[in-house]
Amino acid sequence: MKRATKIVSLGRDKKWTKGVINPPVVRASTVVFESLEHLAKAAEGRGKGELFYGRRGTDTHFALQAAIAELEGGVGTALYPSGAAAISGALLSFLKSGDHLLMVDSVYEPTRDLCDKLLAGLGITTTYYDPMIGAGIAELIQPNTKVLYLESPGSITMEVQDVPTLCQIAHQHGLVAMLDNTWSSPINCRPFELGVDISIQAATKYIVGHSDVMMGTATANEQHWEQLRENSYLLGQCVSADDAYLALRGLRTLGVRMAQQEKNALTIAHWLETRPEVDHIRHPAFPSCPGHEFFKRDYLGSNGLFSFVLKTGDRQAMKAFVEGMEHFKMGFSWGGYESLIVAEFGIDKIRTVTQWDSSKPMFRLHIGLEDTEDLIADLQAAFTRYHAALGA
Repeated sequence: MKRATKIVSLGRDKKWTKGVINPPVVRASTVVFESLEHLAKAAEGRGKGELFYGRRGTDTHFALQAAIAELEGGVGTALYPSGAAAISGALLSFLKSGDHLLMVDSVYEPTRDLCDKLLAGLGITTTYYDPMIGAGIAELIQPNTKVLYLESPGSITMEVQDVPTLCQIAHQHGLVAMLDNTWSSPINCRPFELGVDISIQAATKYIVGHSDVMMGTATANEQHWEQLRENSYLLGQCVSADDAYLALRGLRTLGVRMAQQEKNALTIAHWLETRPEVDHIRHPAFPSCPGHEFFKRDYLGSNGLFSFVLKTGDRQAMKAFVEGMEHFKMGFSWGGYESLIVAEFGIDKIRTVTQWDSSKPMFRLHIGLEDTEDLIADLQAAFTRYHAALGA
């Protein structure tokens, strides 16, 4: 099947849908059995899509898991109540006290906090590395290193990593290679073809697509699926059937939403590139973005999320820029149908290996499904406020 057909078709097996278009919402905690033989059969298949107990999932969950796993190219998918839970669940499934973790320096800030606070308290040490380190990662591997964690593109600053090289070196040393693949969604990158062992998604973002559900997924290859599945179960990770249903429904329009948001974002980014105030664009499809060559090689497309850096400005000017927007809403997260803006302060404070010039203001945009002419007008007004605040 072609990609668009897969998005519509996957997870709609009749054993889950019972003949209707969408898999029904099957809510359950207790599952009852007619005989000891029936119970034993369910117990044997409890990790393989057999109804056993609510935390193991119902037909609604099984349908979503199957769809995500096949779209990403993995063997199985575990579901979590948020993207952050998927990250912690995946890491805790493969790390124990005394282990060492290699973590990309451009990682999502809550992941850094997880490493520095919770994992450190468990006796798991972390070394941060430059996202553009490439083959140099080999020099940082220690005898007790167990996991190499990637996030590509990087959070906020959008560096695209050389995923195949990093994964190849990780495997040479027996490491598990994990990738936060949220930016690409399940359709714009095939992580397992690049060598990734576990691909993590904040399904809250593009999979759900409507800013109304918190969910995370972690998809594993055959070698690592059973350990991820069972340890995530032991950690008590699960999601409601209602949320799984909403994620499945969001998934059906993922292709058309991503295509339009990619188009809209490129229009906005190219317009920003012409502005004299803009220093450079941090969008993987632009040569000004670190790792642009890897984006061209490894990705099938982009999305609505990127950042841009101004040549000059201060905190007051940044405040004037973001306050008073009509169409851009100020808020965290992204991946919904709406446009968002965040002023990024203190990037240098959440980097320990790479350098960042925080004297230049940076904004992160998520471009939604609004008309780009309206969004550009909104940004034009923001630049007017910015100049007024600077007294220019």
